[in-house]
Amino acid sequence: MKLVCAQSDLSTNLSLVSRAVPSRPTHPILANVLLQADAQTNQVSLTAFDLSLGIRTSFNADVWQGGAIALPAKLLVDITSRLPEGEITLDDESALTDGTATGEGLIVTLTPKTGQYQVRAMGSEEFPELPLIENTEAIYLTATALMEGLRGSLFATSGDETKQVLTGVHLTVKQDTLEFAATDGHRLAVVETANERPLEDNEQQLEVTVPARALREVERMLTHNASSEEPIALYLDQGQVVFAWQNQRLTSRTLEGQYPAYRQLIPRQFERQVTVERRQLLSTLERIAVLADQKNNIVKVTIDSTAQELTLSCEAQEMGSGRESMTAEIAGEDIEIAFNVKYLMEGLKALPSSEIQIHINQNLTPVIFTPLGGLKMTYLAMPVQLRN
Repeated sequence: MKLVCAQSDLSTNLSLVSRAVPSRPTHPILANVLLQADAQTNQVSLTAFDLSLGIRTSFNADVWQGGAIALPAKLLVDITSRLPEGEITLDDESALTDGTATGEGLIVTLTPKTGQYQVRAMGSEEFPELPLIENTEAIYLTATALMEGLRGSLFATSGDETKQVLTGVHLTVKQDTLEFAATDGHRLAVVETANERPLEDNEQQLEVTVPARALREVERMLTHNASSEEPIALYLDQGQVVFAWQNQRLTSRTLEGQYPAYRQLIPRQFERQVTVERRQLLSTLERIAVLADQKNNIVKVTIDSTAQELTLSCEAQEMGSGRESMTAEIAGEDIEIAFNVKYLMEGLKALPSSEIQIHINQNLTPVIFTPLGGLKMTYLAMPVQLRN
């Protein structure tokens, strides 16, 4: 195998796929990246796979001789990221020890314009195949719709591995929309985006829970190299999910277990409604959070319908207190309610509009936050009990 490619192409694509290389591989081959070079198409593809998450990317190169080889991921990333810009030649040859080939002894030579590096490699035949989903029609989304769904849901997933099904985002494919839902038991985020190819009448609604880790990689890859209208093919199956676009492909195992019936948690009627400027509320929360962090992360929200004012306050005994008010459109009676400030701030950051509506019943029932116009998103946060 021999090829010439740009240092930037090799380094960028290596850094993308290497995120699927396990930190503690169960088998030596999994610590490698599979490099495949095709002389007919002049394409080089890189693949990493930890048996749960797999990433494949490809880029153009001048392939003189095709072939495939497994290269140590961390070492290769560390070397190529530090090489100067310009062309790099890669070629492989058998490593000779005492004049005889050592079976596993493959050496790949990287030749940048400034010198030469040799890296010990492994045969490609040991590298596991990425799973394929067959006999399944793709669902197509634009990159924008997928990014909106991920931005509005990923932050609400749980980090607690004992509640494994909550560590993912639950995807529901409906007639002409895709619904993203995430909850950690204290808050819930639900986003609906349009899919480009509506389901046929005879097609079943699909539901699957995808690990947040895999979806964060999808988000990162899309941010790096996808135009907003780029069609993203999504293949769903029980046990496996694949995202594919351009020269990129990510495959992941799905999470097993019954996802909570989250739609039943969202109230349909409300006694109070508040309309407020999102950025102002968020920046005020960020200031109040400085004090809330000193105590228990609790912020108190006071709604005054007579003054049409929303007040945020925090009392951190022995440290001090803070209080700020802002104008708001308020319908309904006055109420005092308290939240974990982190949950409020993360939800407000994800809501994609200049104004938001807050829907409230009582001070210990779920509170719903929705954007005014634009994306169809619902954020539910559970209040906390105020102790005097």
